[in-house]
Amino acid sequence: MSKVLNNPSKLLKIKGLYGGYNGEAIIRDCNLEIIEREIVVIMGGSGSGKSTFLKHLIGLKKPMDGVVELFGNSLYSGTESERLKLLKKIGVSFQSGALLSSLTVMENVALPLVEHTDLDQETIEFMVRMKLDFVGLLGKENLFPSELSGGMLKRVAVARAIALDPRLTFMDEPSAGLDPTVSAALDQLILKLRDALNMSVLVVTHELDSAFAIADRIVVLDKGTIIFEGTVADIKKSQNQKIKNLIN
Repeated sequence: MSKVLNNPSKLLKIKGLYGGYNGEAIIRDCNLEIIEREIVVIMGGSGSGKSTFLKHLIGLKKPMDGVVELFGNSLYSGTESERLKLLKKIGVSFQSGALLSSLTVMENVALPLVEHTDLDQETIEFMVRMKLDFVGLLGKENLFPSELSGGMLKRVAVARAIALDPRLTFMDEPSAGLDPTVSAALDQLILKLRDALNMSVLVVTHELDSAFAIADRIVVLDKGTIIFEGTVADIKKSQNQKIKNLIN
C-alpha cells in the first residue's frame, strides 16, 4: 500500500453523480474521492455500470446530475476550453489499447506531445524513449502495433497515457485478455506508476487477482450504485452476499 501523505490533495472528487443514456440513469448517486499516490480499483459484475461510470470521469459523457471535479475544478460546468485544459492533465489507457495501426510505437506514444506541447521533435523523441524505457519497451520504437504481443500493446498504451506526466491516470481493463504471467507484470507496472512517479491510478477491472495485487482501495458497483468501498482486507472479510459472490 502507498505511503499515507499528510494532507494529501484530492485529485478527483465525484459527488452525487447520476449518468446514463436517453434519460435513463445507469449510474445513481455515486460519491468518490481519489487522493495523491493512490491506486483505486473499480469492480463490479457485468452490467454494473463500470464503463459508463468511467466515461463520466474522463470527459466522454456529461452527467445527468452531480459533480465531477479534477484537481479542484469542475469538469463539466466550465467552457469547452476549460474542460479540455483539465483533460490534458490526466492520462487514459483504453481496454483495447486504442493505438493507431498506421503509426509506429514511437509515433503513437508521441501523439499527446505533438498535439498538446510546443516541444521540438528531438525533445519529443527523447521523452518518448524515456516513457518506453519506463514500461520496458525501449528499442521497440519502430515497430507497428500489428508486430506487438497483447502485453506489449498494453504497455505502449500506458506509455502514451503517461506521455504528458499526468498526476492521475485512468485504466480500463488493463489485464483483459492477458495470461497470468503477463498480467502480473502489468500489475507491477501499475504499482511502479504510483511508487516511482507518485501518480494516482484509477483502474476498472474484473480481474480479481490484479485488483488484490494493486489496490489501495476497492470500490464495487452494483446496478450503478456503489455498494462497497474499502481496502483489500476489508473486502475479503465483507459479509455482504453480493460482495462474497463477486470475490469467490
